[in-house]
Amino acid sequence: MCSDVAISVKNLTKTYRIFSHPHDRLKQFFCFGLKQYHSQFTVLRDVSFEIKKGETVGIVGRNGSGKSTLLQLICGILKPTSGSVQVNGRISALLELGAGFNPEFTGRENVYFQGSLMGFTENQTDDRFDDIEVFADIGDFIDQPVRTYSSGMFVRLAFSVAAHMEPDILIIDEVLAVGDAIFQKKCFDLIYRLQSHGTSIIVVSHNPYQIERLCHRAALLRRGVLSDLLPAKEILTQYHELAQEDLSPSPFVNASCREGTHELYFEKVLIENTSTTSNNTALTTKPMRIVAEVFAMRPMDNVRFRFELCSSNNDLVTMVATNGFTETKIFHGKHRILFTLEPCQLTSGWYYINAIASHNNVRLDTWQRIIDFKVFLRDKSAQNLSLDQGIFVCQGSWEFS
Repeated sequence: MCSDVAISVKNLTKTYRIFSHPHDRLKQFFCFGLKQYHSQFTVLRDVSFEIKKGETVGIVGRNGSGKSTLLQLICGILKPTSGSVQVNGRISALLELGAGFNPEFTGRENVYFQGSLMGFTENQTDDRFDDIEVFADIGDFIDQPVRTYSSGMFVRLAFSVAAHMEPDILIIDEVLAVGDAIFQKKCFDLIYRLQSHGTSIIVVSHNPYQIERLCHRAALLRRGVLSDLLPAKEILTQYHELAQEDLSPSPFVNASCREGTHELYFEKVLIENTSTTSNNTALTTKPMRIVAEVFAMRPMDNVRFRFELCSSNNDLVTMVATNGFTETKIFHGKHRILFTLEPCQLTSGWYYINAIASHNNVRLDTWQRIIDFKVFLRDKSAQNLSLDQGIFVCQGSWEFS
């Protein structure tokens, strides 16, 4: 393995034997391979990749895709069926809540226990203990058995121990989802510091924002097969498209997402863009038009319309509304409502729209996620530019003097 490579995985496969009945295990043992009493389930299939020293890599995928199994193989907790894993450096891992902690030990005792497992002397752990305690911020509970901890206290102490043991490689599996906003900010700050010190990091998360914010590259794991390592935003777009494919198409899929009197209701919403011929797509920095078709059961004055543009991570990006617009009069029948973004300032990726109509503060129709649409970079050759991050394209001019 090259000196600049932290983790090298080659042709990694993990297969489990599935027995229908407990006694089938005994039959399999005593038949000496002459007969098979089990079926096989392959969790990982021929996975290969390399992570360089100082690089942060994200892994995304649906539940059951094999992410946790892959991390356990890298850490040496599991043995591969075939293939190899080579690790260059000391690993500190947060694979699941409280993994490696003895629930009967106090927090303090678990800190020293974890330190000894990683090869530190008691004096070396002493030097780090104050920083660990301050970061975990669990007060007097540091001297209480960890079985009395809440999930938040558990993960704060576990993360603090893992990150302060000066690992060459840090592996984080979904633990950031447990902490509150203040703790997550502390974690991000600490991860940035580790990155600046050259620590290699693997992050598994269902949160696209965390993957894009932390990772240089990412990969998509689907049914045990790992994609190539690509820029994080490109992988997150693939992940969203995968989720869209796996959702069962149904005309009633959004039926439970509607509220209101329905004296006026949305029939459909679509995206129009003169720069692309694809349906419900838009190009960054080009005009984008939101078109809604509505039907009114009776004439109404002062009807308000609002469109909420949300990211694939369910964050509200922006909201546009007819508030302050010329009074809207609606007659019985169909109407077409248009709103044009001049230009579209969303970065590439998937987004969706919530459509809301109201009359005199009474909700007429609310249709959550009425449409999903995709935004492309104007220049397809620049699709992988690292500058295409976040959700907003800031347009302006530079001056140097």
